[in-house]
Amino acid sequence: MRVLLQKVSEASVTIDGQVHGAIKQGFCLLVGAQDSDTSEEVDYLVHKISKLRVFEDDAGKMNLSLADVQGSILSVSQFTLYASTKKGNRPSFTAAGEPTHAKQLYEEFNTKLAAAGISVATGIFGADMQVALVNDGPVTIWFDTDHK
Repeated sequence: MRVLLQKVSEASVTIDGQVHGAIKQGFCLLVGAQDSDTSEEVDYLVHKISKLRVFEDDAGKMNLSLADVQGSILSVSQFTLYASTKKGNRPSFTAAGEPTHAKQLYEEFNTKLAAAGISVATGIFGADMQVALVNDGPVTIWFDTDHK
């Protein structure tokens, strides 16, 4: 699985002109899966993201987790994280997971984040979504379970 994490002061996802999910301080996650991914990758990412310490403490050091600042997550499915641009100018998405499998992993990921005590807002898997965010820092971190 791949997750692009952005620390945000606010983020929202709009579908068909209606805000579907919105958060204040926390993480905006773009989430992609491939066919070889399993619950093991989900568990690894939930642990890493829920414990990630990138919020400033009183000394200005990135030392606090999402729970420490009572932050939330906006999770958005993003199959294009598996784009290959090796040939030509049109990306190939053949490495992206089959939609049924990828949706199951995306939903499991969000459920396990919520079970870890995190407030999770989402988009809709496969929908045409507009994501708006204010990247705080900026802090952007890439997770790829093929390189854990």
